Amino acid sequence: RGVWVTTLLNIDWPSRDGLSTREQKLEILDILNQHQEQGINAIFLQVRPASDAFYVSSYEPWSKWLTGTQGQEPRPYYDPLSFWITESHKRGMELHAWFNPFRAAVNDDMALLHQDHIIKKKPQWFINYGGRIYFDPGYPEARAYVRHVIAEVATNYEVDGIHFDDYFYPYGVKGEAFDDSASYNQYGASTIDDWRRQNINEFIKSCADTLHKINPQLRFGISPFGVWRNQDRDPKGSATRAGHSNYDDLYADVIMWMKEGWIDYLAPQIYWHIGFELADYQILLDWWSKHAYGRHIYIGQSAYKVRKDADFPAWRSTAEISKHLKLNRSYPQVQGNIYFSSKSLRTNSLGLGDSLARYHYAHPAIVPPMEYKPITVTKAPDVFRISHGLKKLTLYWSDNLPKEEVRYLLVYRFEGRQAQATSDPGKIIARLTPNNTTFEDTPPQKGYYTYVVTVVSKSNHESPGSYGMTINYRKRPPRKKKVKA
Repeated sequence: RGVWVTTLLNIDWPSRDGLSTREQKLEILDILNQHQEQGINAIFLQVRPASDAFYVSSYEPWSKWLTGTQGQEPRPYYDPLSFWITESHKRGMELHAWFNPFRAAVNDDMALLHQDHIIKKKPQWFINYGGRIYFDPGYPEARAYVRHVIAEVATNYEVDGIHFDDYFYPYGVKGEAFDDSASYNQYGASTIDDWRRQNINEFIKSCADTLHKINPQLRFGISPFGVWRNQDRDPKGSATRAGHSNYDDLYADVIMWMKEGWIDYLAPQIYWHIGFELADYQILLDWWSKHAYGRHIYIGQSAYKVRKDADFPAWRSTAEISKHLKLNRSYPQVQGNIYFSSKSLRTNSLGLGDSLARYHYAHPAIVPPMEYKPITVTKAPDVFRISHGLKKLTLYWSDNLPKEEVRYLLVYRFEGRQAQATSDPGKIIARLTPNNTTFEDTPPQKGYYTYVVTVVSKSNHESPGSYGMTINYRKRPPRKKKVKA
């Protein structure tokens, strides 16, 4: 249940560049609160849209889309990424740092770039293409630089994952060639297509090795274009006729990365509707599910297409997304969805946000654990008391948890005098930070209630339930009888 928060061009956050620190923080809180209400449990925050930073970096300048001027820090100073992480974790949400590895500038006007921008330091690494500037992945030094940028965030911040989008080599621009002949003449040892794919393979492998050394629990994933290869190019491909493919146009052999275990998940952007002639959602869902290789698949959902003036009738209501979610749940390989983008859910386009909150995500969900990652499991807290106050109950437990291993706590409420299995998300009434040792509740009606607390570890494994505490709720506490002297 993820959502992409796009900082490029101020698409999602900040709403415009140059906002004050207070305004930026208020927007962050509003975004997180809205998504929490909608059932979202993972934020994919774009922290490096174009060789710029929404965090403290020793490599790259502060982003223009943060302050209005590239290289200028927030004033009054704060660390945006740290604030996002802290507030996400307070709400039981994961925070994945989203990078665009090889986009260096969204225009080719060098005058707009900060004097310390890497383009000005190493101009030989870059190619102007389609009015933008890109790293040339053919240079080993350029790939290493990007890897160091990513490793800095993984080392310095308590992010839950590192996430790349679909841009590796750039999408083709009609009538223009991506001129990497200089790097190819220096390093190429095969056909240029195979050489380009090998450059990206080496980059992904080196990032995987680096990240897993920094933090073995860190989730490393890719969100590729929705088609690996069309079947007319490869019998192993999908029965589609998409205009682009990962393998042939972006030189990203994402399936091999999954087979080799270099990445932990794929989030293919299947941004088409069921029955679309060129790229049918259902056909692609089935195809990607067959290429999970024991890893997780999260489907990228095109929330931005849900609007009254959509090109295709399928997107002129929330019904299409609802069909996708129901269909996804019939595939055990599919472990969730990620929505592009935050704004579409927050503006509640055609009631999409309401639909998620009321129907699809009415109950909370734990982010699926990855059994191929290091596992941490903690015991439930020692719940030792429940008291009846004026119109409310209070549950108490010991402060004995290894907080560095805990993501959050869950409180379950069962009607009656017996604790039940903690497998029904409908019985979850609260998600609390590891620092909590009490919880107040006002049950819906009089009667006996039993409370159980569990712990969800940072590997997303839930502990067995605590000892169940039962109390007879009477709306008001029982009166104390006067005792005659």
